[in-house]
Amino acid sequence: MAPSKTPDKVSVATNRRARFEYEILEVFEAGLVLSGTEVKSLRDGKCTLGDGYVQVRRGEAFLHNVHIPEYTFGNRLNHEPKRVRKLLLHLNEIARIADATDRSGQTCIPLELYFLRGRAKVEIALARGKRDIDKRDDQKAREDRREIRKYTGRG
Repeated sequence: MAPSKTPDKVSVATNRRARFEYEILEVFEAGLVLSGTEVKSLRDGKCTLGDGYVQVRRGEAFLHNVHIPEYTFGNRLNHEPKRVRKLLLHLNEIARIADATDRSGQTCIPLELYFLRGRAKVEIALARGKRDIDKRDDQKAREDRREIRKYTGRG
């Protein structure tokens, strides 16, 4: 069998605002239940995770508010762009997410959507919203690191 020339992990979309808006507590990798046109649209690199969140209902996890646009060459069987998608997780992971989101102040958000060896995966995280003061502290620390690199000649 010939070695694969494609990389193992091919990123489709990342939620860059998530790490700024939320304090990440725990990260999970979940599979996605997708239709054929959704997969083709993702392979074209089209997806928006910005407002997405995970909700647990009746022992199953679902991904809400993630926009995967219709496939351009799809026919009348094309998918709905913002439909609710089922996540594939272990039962103990679903229970952990359900317990954490039931507590006040915690939510579950998508961080990145990618293909891993040909399968669509989403990296989700249990997170707690940051206050404005925390965001300012993070921004100040980032600027300080940038200044240090500038004056030490590294970067």
